[in-house]
Amino acid sequence: MISRLSNNECKQLASLKIKKYRVQQQLFLVEGEKLVDEALRSDITVKAIVALEDWWQDKKQLTEKIKCLAASPQQMKQLSQLVTPPPVLAVVQIPVHPLQINDLQHKITIVLENIQDPGNLGTIIRLADWFGIDHVICSNESVEAFNPKVIQSSMGSIFRIKIHYTDLKLFLKEISKLQIPIMGTFLEGENLYTTPLPPIGVLVMGNESKGISPNLAAYIKRKITIPAINPSEQRAESLNVAVATAIVCSEWQRRNHWTT
Repeated sequence: MISRLSNNECKQLASLKIKKYRVQQQLFLVEGEKLVDEALRSDITVKAIVALEDWWQDKKQLTEKIKCLAASPQQMKQLSQLVTPPPVLAVVQIPVHPLQINDLQHKITIVLENIQDPGNLGTIIRLADWFGIDHVICSNESVEAFNPKVIQSSMGSIFRIKIHYTDLKLFLKEISKLQIPIMGTFLEGENLYTTPLPPIGVLVMGNESKGISPNLAAYIKRKITIPAINPSEQRAESLNVAVATAIVCSEWQRRNHWTT
């Protein structure tokens, strides 16, 4: 059965645009048909679907499983953070993934220190999904994964990747005890394309402007760099962190899966 979205319900859902209320209610909003469809097909818990009345006409199969709410165009505008409000959005429960260090022993894992740009985090989550990486570990100072801009730029990958927030210094200390290789990107590092890469390990990527902090650099055993062509010429000082992550993950997985 489809119910009409009340003004009080609309106000409560609109509060999820603010991090404080997402944390309090452990809920976030997903906007647009593609992302809503991705959420419904994933293992994530969808608490409700909110849509314009016209959208519901061909979607009656949803009404038996999930709370369904019909909203007015004005209400959708109140809920949306997009320039053009979509015809549908989902109310989704924030997933909880306990961080088990032992689960990372035979995997490639991405570690992010103090990433501030939501677009960068969302893109890195999407990259992890593409390259078969299950876990993204973020410092507690990094941008929140359920920020609407992160969700949009992840293009649905946020529903499949396990995202954790923790004290990275303590995390890397524990990883070191398990003798899991730890790599990180530095301008003065070894050439990515000629240095040996282990089949598993942790890749640390630093803040957009400051890079990897000295506190974490002390735990990194192999420092790598993406070499520039003709570095003596005046060119860009560095790469965007999401672009750099893509290049390193591509080369790393190429060595693991496609080099004969």
